[in-house]
Amino acid sequence: MKKILFLASIMAVMTACGQRTNPFSETWDTPYGTAPFSKIETRDYLPAFKAGIEAQRAEIQAIIDNPEAPDFENTVAAYDRSGELLSKVVGVFFNLTESESTPEMQAIEEEVMPLVTAAEDEIFMNEAFFARVKAVYEAQEGLTREQQMVTKKLYQAFVRNGVALDEAGKKRFSEINTRLASLSQKFGQNLLAENNAFKEAIGITVSEYPDFMSTCEDRSLREKAFKAYSARGNNGDAHDNNAIVLEILRLRAEQAELLGYPNFAAYQLSDKMAGAPETVDAFLQPIMDASMRKAREEIADMEALAGHKIEPWDWAYYAEKVRAQKYALDESQTKPYFQADSVLKGVFVAAEKVYGIRIEPAPEVEVYNPVVKTYRLSDGDGSLLGIFYADYYVRSTKRGGAWMNNFREEREGVRPIIVNVCNFPAPAPEQPSLLTVDNVQTAFHEFGHALHGFLTQCKYQSVSGTAVARDFVEMFSQFNENFAFQPEILSVYAKDYRTGEPIPAALVEKIRKALKFNQGFMTGELCAASILDMRWHELPLAELEKFRGPEDIRAFEAKVCAEMGLVDEIIPRYRTTYFNHIFNSGYSAGYYSYLWSEVLDVDAWEKFEAEGVFNPAIARSFRETFLERGGSEEPMTLFRSWRGADPDPAALLRARGLE
Repeated sequence: MKKILFLASIMAVMTACGQRTNPFSETWDTPYGTAPFSKIETRDYLPAFKAGIEAQRAEIQAIIDNPEAPDFENTVAAYDRSGELLSKVVGVFFNLTESESTPEMQAIEEEVMPLVTAAEDEIFMNEAFFARVKAVYEAQEGLTREQQMVTKKLYQAFVRNGVALDEAGKKRFSEINTRLASLSQKFGQNLLAENNAFKEAIGITVSEYPDFMSTCEDRSLREKAFKAYSARGNNGDAHDNNAIVLEILRLRAEQAELLGYPNFAAYQLSDKMAGAPETVDAFLQPIMDASMRKAREEIADMEALAGHKIEPWDWAYYAEKVRAQKYALDESQTKPYFQADSVLKGVFVAAEKVYGIRIEPAPEVEVYNPVVKTYRLSDGDGSLLGIFYADYYVRSTKRGGAWMNNFREEREGVRPIIVNVCNFPAPAPEQPSLLTVDNVQTAFHEFGHALHGFLTQCKYQSVSGTAVARDFVEMFSQFNENFAFQPEILSVYAKDYRTGEPIPAALVEKIRKALKFNQGFMTGELCAASILDMRWHELPLAELEKFRGPEDIRAFEAKVCAEMGLVDEIIPRYRTTYFNHIFNSGYSAGYYSYLWSEVLDVDAWEKFEAEGVFNPAIARSFRETFLERGGSEEPMTLFRSWRGADPDPAALLRARGLE
């Protein structure tokens, strides 16, 4: 009764007498409980955040005050259920700050981030709450495996957030968390501004850059574009990220040292599949060596065609010409068959064919931007799997890249609401959105993440869907890419938008062969970024304190690239000042996970190929073992149970043609 009265008072704060009701305080009487975007105003967010934080604070205190002995249900499960109001506003707000960013939203974000971070620290530094969690963790008899994993994850959250530190240590750890949240948010805002400045200077968006560099005949213009692209966040202006990067790295290293780790990478990897920086380093270097051997062959081919030395701004242009020469294939041939709406249809058909689900439009679901499309996913028995938003086209308010996120997490009795966000070229009056081969793979990739979220059948949201180790989560998105160019799927979606003619089998074969083309470059730039990420986060605080500014950052990058063996004609996929994955998106000391997960996905795909790509039995076992289980079991345990062996590291090299 006391909790009910408290929550009622919270809601009253959000609804002043005679004024409109804050939409977040209401039960959303909308189709499937989706967000009523048209009712939400920017002024609603801050009070909703504050009310959500207060409501969860009361819920945590009720757990602590419970006179009964701590057990899974009254402590761990109670926490898993807490924070519903806060999750509601977080789900909407942070999704929109990524795709509908405005100065007003950015200002709210600056105010909200310290509040959310402090509230999280308050929970995970609460010794009384930790004592109850620890009691459950140390006496797990009778718990299901999922309950054990939920308990372990919660216990580790306390330990990794410094609950065992003394008061001074806790205070400093919390201060660092608050500052890091603000710095990461500022890094992202700066990068968005830099991306928009790039468009103003060059006349194309960052997302259009790869296609532009492969087709632009003007070498001086390619050089100008390359230099502008690779200097984002590194121009000494108001949006320069150098100082932010150094402060983030130092603060992360300090936190790691507070917890007894030699560097941030050691701390970050301690609960991942890889386990330690040394494991990741030993994994990455052979891939780099193999990719550079192939890259040197690629350079020779291009220089023979170009008649001059290849510079970084020449690579994409001459690689495209070599591909046309070797495979009689270029993007102008394939794009007419990859109209964005048709590709999305192919993504859906593949999922329906493999997993026996159904995907249909849901026009009754309100959207936050007119270009967004919505769909209802249901299982073979007709039961709801979740609601999907497809936000595909580039715009100035959207950060670069592509990603999947949840508006609402899955838990027992609640199905997820998921969005895929991409930056594909927007349709024009005279032409629809036409995608490159890489864009097509991206669409399948992000929906692979979505399927991980939709097919999960966990009881507890803390382990549902994509709530798995960072170096495991990309397995399923990358695995889903394999269906993009299967003939059975292509026949459904790859049709010339002008004539309706299906893509010729000969062109499909060219695409499949060409997928292994240019892998020295493709693998090399990805691996180089992974190694750069690791080297930054393997530095102890004492070493980071020696860096003084942009010159030191550039010198460190050059040193790392030389040591890894990266050829001069290639730069890392992301340089430090625009490496959003590691400074604003949770991949710090974790960018390697794309390659790590690729070993898993390629090994799994080899089993599919051996037993039948569309074999219902193998698809069912894959779904039940991985996609439905989420984080309810250790990743390697799941993989071994399904594959019958450890993953084969050589599978990646085979798949990329780098053996």
